[in-house]
Amino acid sequence: MNTDTWEQFGQKISRLLKSLEVNAAGSGPLAQNEGFALWQAWCDEIRNAERCLFFCGNGASASMASHFAADVAKNGHIRAHVLTDPSLITAIGNDLSFDRVFAEPLEWWMQPSDMLIAISSSGNSPNVVKAVETALALKGRVVTLSAMKPNNAIRKLGSLNFFVPAPSYGEAETAHAAILHHWMNLMEASGRA
Repeated sequence: MNTDTWEQFGQKISRLLKSLEVNAAGSGPLAQNEGFALWQAWCDEIRNAERCLFFCGNGASASMASHFAADVAKNGHIRAHVLTDPSLITAIGNDLSFDRVFAEPLEWWMQPSDMLIAISSSGNSPNVVKAVETALALKGRVVTLSAMKPNNAIRKLGSLNFFVPAPSYGEAETAHAAILHHWMNLMEASGRA
């Protein structure tokens, strides 16, 4: 059981965010601000071309996927679709398999130049890994947010990958929420421009 004080927890989260690692497929490590700038530029292209952002994740990451899909549509003026609808997940999980719950709808709806934002604390959820692989096969861009172990499955799969070395789900989820809020601030600003 973690017995950190509030101040200790805040310091821990601050250290995790400062140690955020970003890499892009084909170009290796990027400075944090370079990674966010690239993500913003790709999303600006998606907005201008009237393409779509897709979001997926499990548990708390599913909640973040839903939250930020709504925010980027409302405040960033980009079409967004969250793949965490309970009816969709349970139908695909029951009729096909749980590891296809995000990949299957991507096969129906994703077009080249769309983007998947995949959120996974462990980076090893089979349904998220399958979604990332499917989105790439469909010629979409993929942004991953992962944590915990540096050799997790999605950390190097995406077009752009954000990794925090958070050892627990609570710390990973807190860091991922901060990353997504910072990205959303950028998208909201560029959506008004």
